[in-house]
Amino acid sequence: MDRSAYASLSAQEGSHWWFVARRAILDALIRNRIAPRADARILEAGCGTGGNLAMLARHGSVDALEYDRESLGVAASRGIGMVKPGSLPDDIGFGDNRYDLIVLLDVLEHVEQDCDSLAALRERLADGGSLLLTVPAAPWLWSDHDVLHHHKRRYTLASLSTVARAAGLDVKEVGYFNSLLFPIAVMARLVQRTTGYKAAVDSRPPRLINTLLRHIFGLERHLIGRVRLPVGLSVYAILSA
Repeated sequence: MDRSAYASLSAQEGSHWWFVARRAILDALIRNRIAPRADARILEAGCGTGGNLAMLARHGSVDALEYDRESLGVAASRGIGMVKPGSLPDDIGFGDNRYDLIVLLDVLEHVEQDCDSLAALRERLADGGSLLLTVPAAPWLWSDHDVLHHHKRRYTLASLSTVARAAGLDVKEVGYFNSLLFPIAVMARLVQRTTGYKAAVDSRPPRLINTLLRHIFGLERHLIGRVRLPVGLSVYAILSA
């Protein structure tokens, strides 16, 4: 990611509608669709500045790795679990530890070797463990946001499932989310392409709009895994070895 994108992430992940609602959705997925045991060992691969660590710690003991040194420092300063430098696919670290749950949240699209990275994480799953994965959806929605964040690709349900299976993982569940706001996002992309207008990609909207978007997106925590959403801005997958 550009340095500015890391700074934006650190400043806004506690209050920006997308981060707050996504954490609630991920929490619901873990609780309702994976249901790890109370003493689960959890690894977050690519934790960024650590905005998900407190949520993950509600489900077990957490280790985390992060490639970017500045983000690593912010994540470690939260005092939640063990946070160490690392990268995919060849430097996961943490010895031979195996995990009941590994999460890879909007990380795989940044990695050139997506299949090798999933294969490396598969080797770190404990017996019966799960890997929860999220990525941006719909390659045709490629925009300045993807460029700013140094994305290598966006995925479809089929392409993500293909990569997971090639890495030796079983696809237990795959689906879309961030669906309720999908029409608004499509309109915004069309306006941008037609007019050339470039909005501030990661800026937090005014408080009222931020709250409204958080509530709309957050409603999906009651739907995900229970209703098959037909389209969305993101794809999630629950995988096993």
